[in-house]
Amino acid sequence: MSLQIKINDDLKEAMKAKKEPHLSTLRLLKSDIQYELTKTGAKELSDEQVITVVKKAYAKRMDAIEMYQKAGRNDLLEQEQGEAGVLKEYLPPELPEEEIIATIDRIFAELQQPTAKDMGKVMGKVMAAFKGKSIDGTKVSAIVKSRLS
Repeated sequence: MSLQIKINDDLKEAMKAKKEPHLSTLRLLKSDIQYELTKTGAKELSDEQVITVVKKAYAKRMDAIEMYQKAGRNDLLEQEQGEAGVLKEYLPPELPEEEIIATIDRIFAELQQPTAKDMGKVMGKVMAAFKGKSIDGTKVSAIVKSRLS
């Protein structure tokens, strides 16, 4: 079963059970997927494309959580955390830090002593190596920066 079909089925179940925040989050996610479908002109998205849409939605929630924490808006913070939790269910499990570090070390060896000027090149190769997998880009960036300095 494709991820897109699973999301649609979960939305139907959430509607029947009147389950919040699943219902509102999955409606927004379905809307994002529909937008991506019209943008690409496809009838159905691949699982990798759906994961990309989910990652974008999850990143928006994480940014909102950070802003609401700074502003002290606990009411909105809880809502965003609930939505982020729902979205996380559709993301592949995050890779362990040891695997991320091993891949970064391998790329550093390939590039033969990159410098701070090569940050963009290194990040491009690292992110390409993790394409389709769930990783935290800020964590990866921090690891790469520490290795470059």
